[in-house]
Amino acid sequence: MKDRSKADQESVFKDLPIVSALRIMIVPSVISQLIVLIYNMADTFYVGKTNNPYMVAATALILPVFNITLCLAGLAGVGGGALISRLLGQNRPDEAKKVSAFSIYLAVLVSAVFAVGMGVFMKPILELLGAGENTYEYARQYALCVIVAGGIPTVLSNVLSNLIRSIGRSKEAGAGIILGGILNIILDPIFMFVLLPKGNEVLGAGIATCLSNCIACLYFIVVLIRMGRDSVVTFSPRIRGIQKASILAVFAVGVPSAISTLLFDLDYVVIDKLMVSYHDLALAAIGIVLKVERFPLNVGIGICQGIMPLVAYNYAAGNRKRMEDTIRLSRRLGLIVAAVSILLYELFAGQFIRIFIADTQTIEMAAGFLRIRVLATPLMFLSFFTVYLFQAFGMGKISLFLGVMRWLVFNIPMLFILNSIFGMYGIVWSQVTADILTVALSFYVYHRWGPKLAYKQTE
Repeated sequence: MKDRSKADQESVFKDLPIVSALRIMIVPSVISQLIVLIYNMADTFYVGKTNNPYMVAATALILPVFNITLCLAGLAGVGGGALISRLLGQNRPDEAKKVSAFSIYLAVLVSAVFAVGMGVFMKPILELLGAGENTYEYARQYALCVIVAGGIPTVLSNVLSNLIRSIGRSKEAGAGIILGGILNIILDPIFMFVLLPKGNEVLGAGIATCLSNCIACLYFIVVLIRMGRDSVVTFSPRIRGIQKASILAVFAVGVPSAISTLLFDLDYVVIDKLMVSYHDLALAAIGIVLKVERFPLNVGIGICQGIMPLVAYNYAAGNRKRMEDTIRLSRRLGLIVAAVSILLYELFAGQFIRIFIADTQTIEMAAGFLRIRVLATPLMFLSFFTVYLFQAFGMGKISLFLGVMRWLVFNIPMLFILNSIFGMYGIVWSQVTADILTVALSFYVYHRWGPKLAYKQTE
């Protein structure tokens, strides 16, 4: 299949009606985010069917390490993708090609180093995470599959998805992630309960996840090949001479993106640790709520990912009206999604919780938690949204500042403060309280250091 011309490819950025452009960019991104959320739950769901608590604990132990691979993907994919869109807006496709090749090889390098490091230091890392004699072997099997063997394809798939989306090909970018997610959901039970003997369910889940990510990565490589030599996104080693400013720009946005992802995961870890001091029902209830609340949040993240190339391109091209219209409409869409989620969760909280557990007491407690936590959904969306905008502008220091302020200054300290004052429900209310402060700060920073100053810097 011959690739679309550059002019046709960029029409989504500069010519199509904004509503049509948003639909093309956002819908595949949102669907892929929801599929990723579901497939991230798949391993835990299927391993839970074994009724072996050590297997469940082992897969949970690896989650923080696996999330680091997603941070590495953000380093190369978000940093490189945002810059490519801006370079296209500046009519510099040759430099955009060099940035894409640099981002791809950066992703391969950092993921390879991480995978090898995990393989060499497996034992001390797993022991640090809390693996004991009952969980170590299961955790080792899972880590070997999803991180050591699957690290490079996992990172590369996410990076290629971001890069392909950065040139307006959101459909292809989302399709690869969706393919990997659906394959994982299908292959999990096949490897766990059919192909491998009983007692090897964790190994089966790991193999299924690794194979799914490998196939998704292969899909993206085929997409690049079919795009042809003229494509902006390329893995050709012949592309050389990238400017030092471009390398610094990739890291300027990529590093804050990676750090923000780590801090987001740290917030969830702290919530679990604080809930442990109460009873098992509270821990189970908040664990379920943290999963259920991710559905509207992932939709919001999908919206942010979809609009980033549009904003970056038009910002760099100096088309301020189109950029601001894109921001306004997408922000309105995110707030509508948040409002609908509040309505549904307030009315049907119990029904959503029952999807994950049947215990009446846990359902009642989790439903109460969910009705509180969901109130933060529009605030969380606005917080994510502002950070993504600054990443699109290439203003990595400000996006890093907002991320650090949100998690390390507002959210995590608020968990400890409200827990000490109000106990268990203080933990639940902390998100709303902290994000009110975060949104207020985000609005101030955006209006003080946003597009007005940024436009002056590029003139």
